[in-house]
Amino acid sequence: MNGLNLPTSAQGSDPASLERLFGTTDVLPLWIAEPYLPLAPEVVAALEDRAGLGWYGYEIRPEAVRGSFRSWMERRHGWDVGDASAIVSPSLGTSIGALLDLVTHEGEAVILQPPVFTDFKPLVARAHRKVGRNSLVLDDGGYTMDLDGLEEIARQPDTTAMILCNPHNPVGRVWNSNELVEVARICGENDVFVISDEIHADILLGDSTFTPFASAAHGIDVRWAALHGPIKTFGLAGVADTLIITRDDDVASGFEAMSSRLHLARNNVFAMAATTTAYEQGADWLDGMLSQVAANVAALTDGLPEPVRLVQPEGTYLAWIDFRGLGLDVPELAAWLPSEARLALSPGHWFGREGAGFARMSIAVTSDVIDEAITRINTAVSQVPTA
Repeated sequence: MNGLNLPTSAQGSDPASLERLFGTTDVLPLWIAEPYLPLAPEVVAALEDRAGLGWYGYEIRPEAVRGSFRSWMERRHGWDVGDASAIVSPSLGTSIGALLDLVTHEGEAVILQPPVFTDFKPLVARAHRKVGRNSLVLDDGGYTMDLDGLEEIARQPDTTAMILCNPHNPVGRVWNSNELVEVARICGENDVFVISDEIHADILLGDSTFTPFASAAHGIDVRWAALHGPIKTFGLAGVADTLIITRDDDVASGFEAMSSRLHLARNNVFAMAATTTAYEQGADWLDGMLSQVAANVAALTDGLPEPVRLVQPEGTYLAWIDFRGLGLDVPELAAWLPSEARLALSPGHWFGREGAGFARMSIAVTSDVIDEAITRINTAVSQVPTA
């Protein structure tokens, strides 16, 4: 990538994918939500050591896999998972799809809060459920939840579940305790099951702190399951499993029965090695990555040209950039980013119509990459005709 420090094998950076999605290969690919950085050396070494054994058959999953997650959450976030079930699932999408089958019926509504992770809506649609749209509200202070609107949708008799994104992809909000308590109250009073996607929980910026939905729901009669794992924190989406955390015995037993029937939790020897090593030895690497992301946020804040601006993130390594001031409509912006700015970013409309005029950029990158992205945006903006 023009000598930049960017992995050439990063997902979505291959020529075929770039040509198909963006119409060109002459772009800096920063559209996938994963770190484009050298990964934790301890994890890389653990995978190399495991590969070196020359035996890749079945293994019993040791309790250390779940235990390492529990210990990590207590050390990192002060969350004692306690007696909650921690169930292995192969992916976030698998978990959501299975939970929708377990806690909702065809034709019922599932609440989403767009702009939000692109996979949520298709998962709902493929389950033959419909979307209950509770759009986030954007003002000068950033994004907030429309809690009155949430309550109105939750009251509808066909609304039976909500997919919560905390921290939120793509807008970077880390929902605070008061907001989450209100979500728990509203959903509890209206018998709405909360599926809390907390896969970005470790990626916190500034003074932000992560509040597990489990903590917000304590003492409130609400059913919930939280989704976790090392895949975003440590760049292990192609290797590691995820976890479903819940205190709902019916959901836990239902998922385990489904997992047994479909063989969803067949052991992956590399996943076990990567997960335990990441949680037991990866803290220093994560701290370094977060420092780099914070520096990149500062560079974007200072370096983006008017009228482009960054929505200040509280968490994730995803920059949500506001291009609305350029006056480009949705197709124009989607074409302008790769053709003029020579950037492969995720156009905001992929996350719902509320994202029109925005784009998401992965910023877990080295400083030279973020500087190049800023330069490309500045050059392209300077060539946009002014009204």
